[in-house]
Amino acid sequence: MEIFWLGALALLLAGYFALEGFDIGVGMLLPVLGRDQAARDRLVGAIAPFVLANEVWLVATAGVLFGAFPSLEGDVLFAMYPLIVALLFTWILRDAALWFRRRVDGPRWRRLWDGVLCASSWGLALTWGFILARLIGGLAGPMNVLLGAVLALVVAALFAAHGRAFAAWRLPEEHRGGPWGGRGLVLTALLAALPAALPPLVAAPSVLGHAAPDATLAVLSLMVVPFLPVMVGAQVWVWRTFGPRRSAGSRVPSFF
Repeated sequence: MEIFWLGALALLLAGYFALEGFDIGVGMLLPVLGRDQAARDRLVGAIAPFVLANEVWLVATAGVLFGAFPSLEGDVLFAMYPLIVALLFTWILRDAALWFRRRVDGPRWRRLWDGVLCASSWGLALTWGFILARLIGGLAGPMNVLLGAVLALVVAALFAAHGRAFAAWRLPEEHRGGPWGGRGLVLTALLAALPAALPPLVAAPSVLGHAAPDATLAVLSLMVVPFLPVMVGAQVWVWRTFGPRRSAGSRVPSFF
């Protein structure tokens, strides 16, 4: 039972990286892919239908971590407190930028929040790299800063590539070229998910030692597993509904 929940944890975290990675990547590349305000509006409108659905995977990951491995919660929060704060701070800033950029008309207001969106997206990607390094290196002792810097750059590069592929898939009339779009999006999703799958596997022996009792895990399975098809089905519906066959430029949600 412990192995099942460890696999579920790895799958959910990898799913979050594969899905939310392109949202973050588009934000990182917003000044590059959106050369003018109209182009940036279309890019933000392109990711708008996916953001909340993608963030559900991170919420589910946290729920599984603290539900199936409850004694690990204190260790994680204590060892990675600055990183958790940085993650939440950049996450809140990124979502605030998505919501506030269209609240007031005016080029200065839009440029301000576009800048916040870009900076906070970079912050999210880099912070995730350091978090992965902390998990791989173990929660005890000091963090390997060099490994953290390398993984931060790797995650940022993968998210940026994933965001570029998504832009080509969602807005093919504006972002053509090379391997991007379609199969390229699937490839970059797999690459973006790869770093997230490593920590649970590397730290498996220590993580399994923090698992909840079998009776608790059995009850958790009855409560959680039936909702997984619903979550996956909702994700499929979003992708089928807001795919490139529809004009993203004409479907920019008013709240983004």
